[in-house]
Amino acid sequence: MKVHLEQVKSKEEEEAIIKAVSVTDEITGAIELLEGGSKGIAVIKDDQVHIIKASAVYYIESVDKKTFVYTKDVCYDCKYRLYELETMLGGYFMRCSKSMIINLKKVRNVKSQLSGRIDATLINDETVVISRGYVKEVKRRLGIG
Repeated sequence: MKVHLEQVKSKEEEEAIIKAVSVTDEITGAIELLEGGSKGIAVIKDDQVHIIKASAVYYIESVDKKTFVYTKDVCYDCKYRLYELETMLGGYFMRCSKSMIINLKKVRNVKSQLSGRIDATLINDETVVISRGYVKEVKRRLGIG
């Protein structure tokens, strides 16, 4: 298989095109890897364990020593701690405050606040706050600063 890489100037121009004779497990794995969703997370909802793809996660929050995983419209409990999830997920996931990890692929827009923090609006219209200590890295990873 040939691989071509072309460097572009902005994040909006990034894309991956896969040309294949048929969709094999390897091709599906490559697509999931590119989308950041090759990993699954064990979560709990209504006393049932579910495995959700990382690409479905919008953000993860820790409140009162409990971890919650948020998808488009569902909130799940999770047994992992934030630092474990941060290591497991990598890629487009990053810490945005002491108690939250955000999926950068789910950010629609950001707005700077006078306090030095950033409000990030996600594609499901939820807003999360990015703490001052994480602003520089979030901007760098989003390609805006």
